[in-house]
Amino acid sequence: MPEHARHVKSTPAQTSGAAMPWVSFAVLIAMLLVALYPTFALSNTQIASTRLWPAAEYTRITIESGSVIRYNVFTVASPQRIVLDLEGVETSPHLDALPGKVSASDPYVRSIRVGRFKPTVIRIVFDLKDEARAEAFALPPIGIYGHRLVLDIHPLKPVDPLMALVQQLDAAPPGGPSVSISPATPDAPTTDSANTNTPPRIVPVSIDPSAGTSADRPAAAAARRPIVIVVDAGHGGEDPGAIGPMGTHEKDVTLAIARRLRDLINAQPDMRAVLTRDDDYFVPLHARVTKARRVKADLFISIHADAFIKPHARGSSVFALSERGATSVAAQWLAKKENDADLVGGINLDVRDPYLKQTLLDLSQTATINDSLKLGRAVLGEIGGINTLHKHSVEQAGFAVLKAPDIPSILVETAFISNPIEERRLRDDAYQQSLAKAILTGVKRYLAASPAINRNPRVAQHSSTSTR
Repeated sequence: MPEHARHVKSTPAQTSGAAMPWVSFAVLIAMLLVALYPTFALSNTQIASTRLWPAAEYTRITIESGSVIRYNVFTVASPQRIVLDLEGVETSPHLDALPGKVSASDPYVRSIRVGRFKPTVIRIVFDLKDEARAEAFALPPIGIYGHRLVLDIHPLKPVDPLMALVQQLDAAPPGGPSVSISPATPDAPTTDSANTNTPPRIVPVSIDPSAGTSADRPAAAAARRPIVIVVDAGHGGEDPGAIGPMGTHEKDVTLAIARRLRDLINAQPDMRAVLTRDDDYFVPLHARVTKARRVKADLFISIHADAFIKPHARGSSVFALSERGATSVAAQWLAKKENDADLVGGINLDVRDPYLKQTLLDLSQTATINDSLKLGRAVLGEIGGINTLHKHSVEQAGFAVLKAPDIPSILVETAFISNPIEERRLRDDAYQQSLAKAILTGVKRYLAASPAINRNPRVAQHSSTSTR
């Protein structure tokens, strides 16, 4: 055979035929990988942040993502655990960091474990310190947040420090030994943010101002009980409130001022204060009203720091409830902004709270609103001595947090946190103390002009209103 016949060039058909088995094999491998590990195709939800908010009332875990998370939650006994399965979620440093956010002082969560349970499921196990129930719900994007999956862990046997206050006031004989309430306060929540401004731990609240006996005081004084004032620190937890140019969160300012006001009130011989929240966690608006009614409060004061789109807006304001619409466009805008706190802070709209229904439906409160306006004018007059007033009269609007039908209630906008100058003042300890003193002085002026409130047996009596 000639030499050149040994080197026959392969035709295109021959080359294609030789490659076909390899192409088919590669396609088969790819199909097997997709079939066996569908995570590649389905795990496309990315986690943007995880946050943990421990509090005496409940612990909240928030998982923020770029899209809706499919989930399943259930409890397991012996030992007590809550299991949260996330479907179609990619592994993330934010999820991996979640176990490290549990503090030893968390009232309910002992530890957290995160791992892949199935190819398409990431499982988060919450090891509990005691029996608890889980409530999970999804929140749509709003404000600075994307999609959020919220898991609230509530104790099966909740300890209500506010009801304990009522019971102790009812049980303590006039002039008997003082009783105190000291609800557990866990460490500040750990989040993905760099906010490390941890508020101080709360001081136990003394209920009875004296340690003597009824024989040590006149009978009229012995029969009286302290004026109970509920101080509401606006916003909290997932809801930062307004944010100033320097990054100051309204929720931190309101809590600091509320604590100062509480301490000043508790230093008075005939007054006692109760906070609606004593740490950085979210409390729904209707729950704040309910807490005030459960302790049969005489007054309700909600602390806030205003904000506006223009940084030159300044001054303090006081608001009361209105049944007939807002007294100004600004008041209407502010009421809507404050009422949206539930959407930002995160409330499960599928749960129907009987307290909320009763509170919102009972609007026959003309007398209460009149008292609220009197209280507001007294407080506004005192605040005007330390800060410019944005409005020289008490404004009115439909604030949800002021809708207790039987408690004079005001909302104090201490200053504009959106104003750089006022933001610096709100961060100042001395200015916070001056604001708290001014509010207390206004309250005392109102009480001096309303002696009937001292004869109101709201707290001392046993009645069905204690559980409303």
